[in-house]
Amino acid sequence: MEKTSGSGSSSVPPFCAHEALDLLNCVTGAGFDQEKCIRFLNALRDCVLDKKVKKFSLAEDNNAVADSDKKN
Repeated sequence: MEKTSGSGSSSVPPFCAHEALDLLNCVTGAGFDQEKCIRFLNALRDCVLDKKVKKFSLAEDNNAVADSDKKN
């Protein structure tokens, strides 16, 4: 039986979303601090091991991303 995140509510963030977002924001920041980003990387790694996450995916439709790229 698979675990679910509730009664179909999409308001529950995916596992390790906060850790992944912290890491992405760290590497894209203007004042890149490698040591800080490595701490975020380790936190994300700990989370995926703890939650047994096998794969991440983006919730956006790939066509919507392609359309936004065409506008730029």
